Amino acid sequence: MEILFPIQQYWWFYAIFLVFVFLMLALDLGVFHKQAHSVSFKEATAWSIVWITLALSFNLFFYYYARWDFLTQGMAGAEGEAKRVALEFLSGYLIEKSLSIDNIFVFVMVFTYFSIPSAYQHRILFYGILGALVFRAIFIALGSVLMQYQWVVYIFGAFLLFTGVKMAFAREKAMDLSDNLLIRFVNRLIPTTHSLHGASFFTRINGVLHATPLFVALIFIEFSDIIFAVDSVPAIFALTKEPMIVFISNTFAILGLRSLFFMLAGMVDRFHLLKYGLAMVLVFVGLKMVYLNEAFGGKFPIFWSLGIIAGLIGGFTVLSLIVPSKHKTEKVE
Repeated sequence: MEILFPIQQYWWFYAIFLVFVFLMLALDLGVFHKQAHSVSFKEATAWSIVWITLALSFNLFFYYYARWDFLTQGMAGAEGEAKRVALEFLSGYLIEKSLSIDNIFVFVMVFTYFSIPSAYQHRILFYGILGALVFRAIFIALGSVLMQYQWVVYIFGAFLLFTGVKMAFAREKAMDLSDNLLIRFVNRLIPTTHSLHGASFFTRINGVLHATPLFVALIFIEFSDIIFAVDSVPAIFALTKEPMIVFISNTFAILGLRSLFFMLAGMVDRFHLLKYGLAMVLVFVGLKMVYLNEAFGGKFPIFWSLGIIAGLIGGFTVLSLIVPSKHKTEKVE
């Protein structure tokens, strides 16, 4: 399938979007979170609404822009193509937003293990998201090249099928970070201190630069996002072949991840059944790659994809709230 928004032609679109992202991040850290403080549920909910509204507003703008652009080019079926790419963006955003629930479980575990006060958690997540945006851009660039080869599509599809089945049948168990290889490697590479020194990532002890628990937690969170990207990026490429849609939908989901964490951190145990919905979503997008797209003439209808994904995620979310969890997640103070 021909790429509708090649970066060589639409580089300015990427540039404008990146300027918008950096302005929003600067406003976030430089104005609203200039002073370290505990993010309340009310504040986190307000920011979550802001990020979701921005993403949906962009989706609407993207639809009208794509329709105008396609009509200007004289493309046959411009209206239908514009609707398709807008639905692809919405589907990709929904998948990435849902898969980010797994990130929240990791954040809670890391902050609890390192005893990071809630006032400093936003600072860690802010810089973690900057790193995540860089790594996602690299993954998406590589994916856009590799997805041109059909055998790579089949490999990604099979991987998503395997991941989905594994997620569905994996036993729930707490991860022990006390002997984690990454943390041990960081401790050996850089002198570290087990004591917090305010919001600083580094401090000097007897003239020697030491990393604080905030820095070690940041490294672990960055590494975990790379692991999650291995699932989420191919999952969105199963819905669209447009790198622009993959990148922007990923970015909007990542930007809203911090507020989503502070909103849900205290009740992640309530979504104990959501993993089964996410597992079925991964199986579905894997099937799209290895079978369904070809079975439907090269492209499984995106409207059906959106309905299936929304139905699975929404259904298991509601089911999680109805059926009580047997386990409780410790709240990070």
